[in-house]
Amino acid sequence: MATPRIGVFVCRCGLNIERTVDTQVVADALAEHPGVAHADVYDYMCSDPGQVKIKDAIVEHRLTGIVVAACSPSMHEPTFRRAAAEVGMNPYLVEMANIREHCSWVHDDRGDATEKAVRITRTMIEKVKGNHPLEDVQIDHVDKCLVIGGGIAGIQAALDVAEAGFEVLLVEKEPTLGGHMAQLSETFPTLDCSQCILTPKMVEASRHPNITVHTYSEVLDVSGYVGNYTVKIRKNPTYVDPEKCNLCGDCTEVCPESTKSEFERGLAERKAIYIPFQQAIPSSYTLDEKTCLGLHPLRCSECQKVCEPGAIDYDMVPEILEEEVAAIIVATGYDPYPILNLAEYGAGDVPDVIDGLQFERLLSASGPTGGEVRRPSDGRVPKKVVFVQCAGSRDPENHNSYCSKICCMYTAKHALLYRHAVHDGEATVFYIDVRAGGKGYEEFIQNATEEERIRYLRGKVARIFREGEQVKVWGVDTISGKRVDLDADLVVLATSMDPHPTTEAITKTLKISCGGEGFLKEAHPKLRPVESLTAGVFVAGAGQGPKDIPESVAQASGAAAKAIALLAQEKLTHSPEVVSIDEEVCGGCGVCVGMCPYGALSLNGAGVAECNEVLCESCGTCVSACPTGAAQLKNLTDDQVREMIEVALANV
Repeated sequence: MATPRIGVFVCRCGLNIERTVDTQVVADALAEHPGVAHADVYDYMCSDPGQVKIKDAIVEHRLTGIVVAACSPSMHEPTFRRAAAEVGMNPYLVEMANIREHCSWVHDDRGDATEKAVRITRTMIEKVKGNHPLEDVQIDHVDKCLVIGGGIAGIQAALDVAEAGFEVLLVEKEPTLGGHMAQLSETFPTLDCSQCILTPKMVEASRHPNITVHTYSEVLDVSGYVGNYTVKIRKNPTYVDPEKCNLCGDCTEVCPESTKSEFERGLAERKAIYIPFQQAIPSSYTLDEKTCLGLHPLRCSECQKVCEPGAIDYDMVPEILEEEVAAIIVATGYDPYPILNLAEYGAGDVPDVIDGLQFERLLSASGPTGGEVRRPSDGRVPKKVVFVQCAGSRDPENHNSYCSKICCMYTAKHALLYRHAVHDGEATVFYIDVRAGGKGYEEFIQNATEEERIRYLRGKVARIFREGEQVKVWGVDTISGKRVDLDADLVVLATSMDPHPTTEAITKTLKISCGGEGFLKEAHPKLRPVESLTAGVFVAGAGQGPKDIPESVAQASGAAAKAIALLAQEKLTHSPEVVSIDEEVCGGCGVCVGMCPYGALSLNGAGVAECNEVLCESCGTCVSACPTGAAQLKNLTDDQVREMIEVALANV
């Protein structure tokens, strides 16, 4: 076996590493390590001059492998591997030793940090000695994308991918596209009519030749791997044929059963057979089996009797669709924090305490009051309205710890629209602080406070309760330090944004992660904000975290761009650093098959484990579980790990 000639390149990273680690001492120490043919130091190895230095050294010193002692491999490993490949070195003979996050950033003593940096880098030198040249796994793929969620983010992502010439499946759980944006009256900061800007997008998505819309549907299962996912979709029966339905509404008039309207946030009722709102897409009625008197057996057929086109079909059954897709965009959206959780604010007990989306429906011309602001309890026009911000947000002791990001702006919008609707009305806003970071947002807030005569009180509300026909609001003005007791006709809570209830289930189906708050977790918050850790699965919109409409649309287009880049490739590639099975050693026990979280392992006809390299994500679970040692990770074998441990523990 040829003698290894390893090159070691130590990065100062400005002062990020050099402040705590003496990089020259590290390079000098490693120059004496067996197998090292060259060691060097530079300020920024990731810069063009730094990469040139590495490439020149590979050629000049005939290096057989290199180790870059710098930052996290997740940031720059592809950079250095690409540079090495440009001068003919196999990229899988390049490794990074993380002496920034794992060393300089977590130590204060320069001597100790320098010694640790030497040990960390020595382990990677030993790893490179045992590495073998590898070639990327090549994958054929289908040319179709799945978008989960039909809100504004899902619609935008679907349209972008479709406009690039690829087929899209758009799956929405509700009977219509639109999401929560469809419930809004107007949007900040321009006060555009929500439906006026959303409806054209909904129509475009429904009519685009490259988009197939499945509403009232849900993703049941996803199997396979990037480029070749198999998706099972349950299409629930609406019991109404959209091709025959002429929207006459006769069925609704004769339906004897009613329930609270989800779209109107419980401020109005709907019948068992209904259309969520006038501009709904698809433009057809849905029969809610849970509200109906009964279909199995049939207990009422009044709607079918009056349906002249014969659109109502009680014999509809769920359909299970199976589709092949290359990429998946998850845009599951959000739900408002349950108002019943805010008992301290009278929610649930005081009918005139409502949340922001309910107030949107009161403001909307298509809402239950035709755009007139009225109290839910008695229908009177409220003359005094109190708006409470951070209701359920920024409250780690009782509710959610995070800021929901949009509440300051939509509260200002609510107060402004209320003043426009009730000219002699009095609007008071309780706030902790005002966060208005978007384009034109600060000006919007200033207009609300200065020109619209909206009263802002800096302080928290302690209690809200009902006394006679008035709602009592007890709080504190933290600027004056005085207690504030207000009488209100209506209280509007700016509730926190929660992940949609389906988010947790979909993450398990897709094998992607949620953060601590329950929102979809991105691969890297700065460098990979629209990617998940599962290849080919991207995230967008408020399902990834609280955000407003412009940010949701921008992130949706970003996720679409990633999906398009994947779909446009002739072949996809997968890292070859996966598990290999020694067939002569494998005993066929199947332990690894059951342990693999990605379903990459199976027993073949000979009873021996085999690996689907495309599915394998190199987690090492099977290696630790294998009783015979037959399962080994390529370029991270047991022998390599043993050598790495020995040099890490050896005397420096």
